[in-house]
Amino acid sequence: MPRFKPLLLWEPFPYLVFIVLLLATGFVRPSSPPWLLWPLMALLAAALVYLVIMINRERRLRNPDAWGNVADLGELRLVDAPAAERGVRTVVPVDDAHRHQAGIELARLHGGAEQEAVLVPRASRWLSPRYRIGVQLVGGDRPRHAGFLRPDAQERWGGLLDGLRGDGDYVRVPAFVTGASRPFGVELDLSGLEQVAAARR
Repeated sequence: MPRFKPLLLWEPFPYLVFIVLLLATGFVRPSSPPWLLWPLMALLAAALVYLVIMINRERRLRNPDAWGNVADLGELRLVDAPAAERGVRTVVPVDDAHRHQAGIELARLHGGAEQEAVLVPRASRWLSPRYRIGVQLVGGDRPRHAGFLRPDAQERWGGLLDGLRGDGDYVRVPAFVTGASRPFGVELDLSGLEQVAAARR
């Protein structure tokens, strides 16, 4: 899985280009030579068109979207990765859970402390150029974003999950909401991913 978004897909890029070109118009006057004025005007128009296209692209409904949010599980092809049978359960804490307390609380309310989560590769936080693996709790009436896979777990499983995503598959793993009140935490049992990886060999 690539670590960063391509520059053209990074959300602030078209805005930055447009601002830079607008600043450039402050130095280029209508009386400037045509070889300087007209290329700048053409670039400004092209940047404006690109900006409109990118805004419309962001508003277009995708499931999952660019931030890893899942709108409806019915539209996704899910691969279950149940916990492997072990004497001691090993879990991985979810990063950024402190930013998604409302969603985690609702997921716990509707789905209980033990539920499942869908892992969404190539997710990101708004304005971040870095790709991450989003975690969507799916207990209850609808999926809710809980954070992102920890970097060490992403390093280990990112290639597998991104490959599955390329085939249109998303992995569902056991999840545990920790804490009886805020701040809640979320832990994932990723032991079943070994069996999913073995099945793909």
